[in-house]
Amino acid sequence: MRSTGFRRTLIALSACSLALTACGGSNGDSAGGKTRITVNCMPPKSAKVDRKFFEEDIASFEKQNPDIDVVAHDAFPCQDPKTFDAKLAGGQMENVFYTYFTDARHVVDINQAADLTPYVEELKSYPTLQKQLRDIYTVDGKVYGIPRTGYSMGLIYNRELFEKAGLDPDKPPMTWEEVRADAKKIAALGAGTVGYADYSAQNQGGWHFTAELYAQGGDVISADGKKATIDTPEARAVLRNLHDMRWVDDSMGSKQLLVINDAQQMMGSGKLGMYLAAPDNIPILVKEKGGNYKDLAIAPMPGGKGTLIGGDGYMFQKKDTPAQIRAGLKWLDHMFLTPGKGYLGDYVRAKKNDAPVGLPEPRLFTGAADAKDQQVKKANANVPVDNYQTFLDGNQKLRMKIEPPHAQQIYSVLDGTVSAVLTKKDADIDQLIEDASGKIDSILARG
Repeated sequence: MRSTGFRRTLIALSACSLALTACGGSNGDSAGGKTRITVNCMPPKSAKVDRKFFEEDIASFEKQNPDIDVVAHDAFPCQDPKTFDAKLAGGQMENVFYTYFTDARHVVDINQAADLTPYVEELKSYPTLQKQLRDIYTVDGKVYGIPRTGYSMGLIYNRELFEKAGLDPDKPPMTWEEVRADAKKIAALGAGTVGYADYSAQNQGGWHFTAELYAQGGDVISADGKKATIDTPEARAVLRNLHDMRWVDDSMGSKQLLVINDAQQMMGSGKLGMYLAAPDNIPILVKEKGGNYKDLAIAPMPGGKGTLIGGDGYMFQKKDTPAQIRAGLKWLDHMFLTPGKGYLGDYVRAKKNDAPVGLPEPRLFTGAADAKDQQVKKANANVPVDNYQTFLDGNQKLRMKIEPPHAQQIYSVLDGTVSAVLTKKDADIDQLIEDASGKIDSILARG
């Protein structure tokens, strides 16, 4: 499932709308004998600051590499699932194209990704990237893509409401039992205040069920990807906890079938105590929903056993020439993978343009590269970084786990499970799990 801050919402170029061929790759030649590469996920003109940064970074790259010509395409969104496979099969994908983590294996399986293994040693930053993120794009020992960002789920909470409820905002809940107890106290403030909110529509309920199951130490499908694994005490604990907060404690409010925007609106208006999200929600809560940075904090996933991670990266078109692959890797290094620099990492530039600096993620690098990135970020922070320290510390102890294969289909099934628990007081949890398990098995059997 997508998060909300790392992926910018983009608008299609008219040429792309009128003819798919205008958006595809190239044969690698351009005027003057340069190597030409097409890339996607450029911000639209309406996102003035992001577009300006992206264009500046391409210009500086081309100045440093006068033998490379970069042609960037914007699109809506960066990757449209409805046209993604068709563009790949038709050879219309950009030379260097954006993917979600969950796309990597699929693109390889349909034989539409270039093998980067012979060239990856030329990507200077590659050894500095987190291994668990690199592994997402590694299939059968071969490298097929490069991670660009990563996120992990946590518990966003309102420090002001914690104080009003007599709770210590510097000691957020670390177990689901504590979440339940704190949510009850926050809801007792009245005036429409909700202690804890969760999604249960548009596949987002299934997404959060999966995250909560990971946090309990469970899993959605077996390691071999062939069977559902939700008929477990851990899955029942997730649903029982939601049921009891909703119907016994009345700490989740009466309005259900929520999606992410609902929770963000509630949190931004100061009417919600806690909800699950990634750190990239925080600037949205402030800039779009009326929240205040000082009141917003994030803790690790309750339960202490795991957290769902997601993110994105770039893969290369199968027809790319060796020159295009080398050029594309250089471009990725320049744009996204140099600590403290580039489109996502130039914190000095971001601060000057009033963009948030100091959020705890993405945390892409390791070792000395990570230390440098964090040093530059901290020096330019313009948000209350202390509010995120618990999240950073807690994440070090959690199992990081990517979304399951066939995620959206599985989430659609689990949406019904979660929504039933939150809208029917007498919902039969055992039967709901049995039904969902059978449906997921059918999805996996179809491949």
